Amino acid sequence: MPILLPTTLCMAAAAAIINIWLSIRCGQVRTKEKINIGTGGSDLMERRMRAQLNFAENTAWVLILIAGIELAGKGASWLAIVGAIYMLGRVAHGLGMDGTGLKAGRGIGTVTTMLTQIGLAVVALLVATGYM
Repeated sequence: MPILLPTTLCMAAAAAIINIWLSIRCGQVRTKEKINIGTGGSDLMERRMRAQLNFAENTAWVLILIAGIELAGKGASWLAIVGAIYMLGRVAHGLGMDGTGLKAGRGIGTVTTMLTQIGLAVVALLVATGYM
């Protein structure tokens, strides 16, 4: 019987969609400002590229922690809720990185990311040491 990781799979699917969205946002600036490689000196291009890379840098750790907790049999519905909050925070961060409109989104996304990683890391340690 295969090992099912429904929360991990849903979060990975959400992450893929958010990553594509962030990539499209970069492509829009590239097209509009005729930037072939790098940032072309565009502040907005740099912001959008950093938003996408920051997403990739952090999301891998979150997915690993979610998968580990779920594999250990400790991932109840709370794990999906935490993952969903994380993903919403990352969307807010991507929008906030533009520096216009939803500027607070960057901070919201940053705090959400840090709290998610710290929380999941603590849970993973508690599971690994048998306290949970």
